[in-house]
Amino acid sequence: MQSVTLGRTGLKVSRLAFGGLFVSSFAAQYEEARRAVHRAIRLGINYIDTAPGYGNSEEVLGNALKDAPGPVIISTKLGGRPQPFNPQDRDCLMRSVEESLRLLGRDHIDILMIHEPDRPGQYDWWPDWENINGPVLELMMNLRAKGVIRYLGLGGTTAYELAHIIRSGKFDVVLTAFNYSLLWREAALEVIPAAKEKNMGIVIGSPLQQGALARKYTEVIEKGMPWLSRARREQFMKLYAFVDECGIPLPELGLRFVISNPDVHTVLMGARSVAEVEQNVAAVEKGPLPAEILKKLDEIAAMVPYRPFEEPFGLGWFLGNPSAYKGPGPA
Repeated sequence: MQSVTLGRTGLKVSRLAFGGLFVSSFAAQYEEARRAVHRAIRLGINYIDTAPGYGNSEEVLGNALKDAPGPVIISTKLGGRPQPFNPQDRDCLMRSVEESLRLLGRDHIDILMIHEPDRPGQYDWWPDWENINGPVLELMMNLRAKGVIRYLGLGGTTAYELAHIIRSGKFDVVLTAFNYSLLWREAALEVIPAAKEKNMGIVIGSPLQQGALARKYTEVIEKGMPWLSRARREQFMKLYAFVDECGIPLPELGLRFVISNPDVHTVLMGARSVAEVEQNVAAVEKGPLPAEILKKLDEIAAMVPYRPFEEPFGLGWFLGNPSAYKGPGPA
């Protein structure tokens, strides 16, 4: 597994990393999750990302790493714990850090990220939004000075608000999710360029849009749903035809597309089994995609360059459960 330097951190990370969401108990049995983590490490993956918001992911990973076959770099996050959660309460935030350390079985955290720093409707982190200041940043800087955390990070899902926080220059790593994949490219407009300008580590999450790009949904796409625009349906069918033409499986195409961008340091996989780990590692080890394939993918992506308003954010879930989506909610 190839490794690269994660921006200005100096950390050497594998191009493929382990996303901890799907090893939690709502998605996987513990023993299978443990085997998946160990198999990933044996195959050269040395970076694992988790969060308090990922169910019991921190606990599962902490137990699995007790007898891990090699060292790993861990990132976890602040956000949502303890309840009631108050992002302006420094003591509340400190309790979350202490719980992460306990669950992960570590005396320090390599990268501590602020979860959804760009969505004040979810977590209102910034009393000074213009200058990006507040209790969370004060605590993180204090913990870094004490060696409890090594680097400061952001884990966000917006395409433009996140770039504003990046430009503050106060963070070392950014994890941008849902906005950089085969058909969703908005992070390339501002988030990735802003992070590159600040020499930040750049981590891509949800390269397969949490399942939307993991397999073909031909029947659902052809039938059409009121929340899926005609342009998006045409785009999906064009992508499926190209998958058949080029002979590269859709998940492999998705992972290799992300690592084809030299500005991206690592991409998270959402594996929950040994088989999925091995499949993803095999895909990434084939390396970046050829230029002619990237050109064709760019043409397909350009069919819908921005996310349509009524399109559900977790599109992968709704493609698998098309009757579950009830619309975008109140205006």
